[in-house]
Amino acid sequence: MIKVLLADDHSIVRAGLRRIVEESGDIEVVAEASDGREAILAVRKEKPDVAVIDISMPVLDGLEVITQLKSENPQLPILVLTMHEEHQYVVRAIETGAMGYITKQSAPEQLVKAIRKVHSGSLFLTADAAEALALRVAKGSQSQSPLETLSTRELQVLRRLAMGYTNREIASAYHISIKTVDTYRFRLLKKLNLRNNADLSRFAIQNRLIEA
Repeated sequence: MIKVLLADDHSIVRAGLRRIVEESGDIEVVAEASDGREAILAVRKEKPDVAVIDISMPVLDGLEVITQLKSENPQLPILVLTMHEEHQYVVRAIETGAMGYITKQSAPEQLVKAIRKVHSGSLFLTADAAEALALRVAKGSQSQSPLETLSTRELQVLRRLAMGYTNREIASAYHISIKTVDTYRFRLLKKLNLRNNADLSRFAIQNRLIEA
C-alpha cells in the first residue's frame, strides 16, 4: 500500500480526495492536515510515501511546506494539488521540489494516477503544466512579466499582504524580521510599479494569486 498524507484547508475537499484515493485499492490515507504546519508535523510523525499538498493553506502556504519538507526529507515525493491553474504556480512548485502538479478540477480523473507516478520516482504533469514549464525554459529570463521576476519569497509575501496579513503576522509565519517584511514590501511595490497595499491586493486578484 502507498501511504499518503492529504493536506488541504477544506475538510470537504479532503473527504472527497480520501474517497478517491482509498477506492484505488493500493493507496491509503495515513494522515490529514488542514494547514501547512500540521502538514509538516504529520509527515514527521506518519512518514508517508507521498505527500499531497495544496498551495493555498493557512499558517504556512504550500510552497513553504514543500521547501521545509524537501530540506528534511529530500526523497519524499510531493504532489501539488491546487485551485490555481496559473502557470506561475506550476513553475514555482516544480522549482521548489514538487514532483507533480494537478488542479482540483482534474483530481477525480488524475489523482490516483499522479500519486502512483510520483511514488515510482517520475514526474506527473498535466498537459497545461508541461506546456507552462516548456514555455518558461524556452523564454529563459527574457520577456518575463513583472510577476515572473518575483522570487518565491516575494510571491509569498505578496499573497499575504494582499490577503490583509500584517507585517508582524507575515514575519512570524516565515520566521523573518518585521524589517525584512518591510524590505520585501518595498521591493514588491517597486518591481510591480504599485503604490500601496490596496494596489497589491488588486494586482493579486487580477493575476488570480488570491480569490476575490
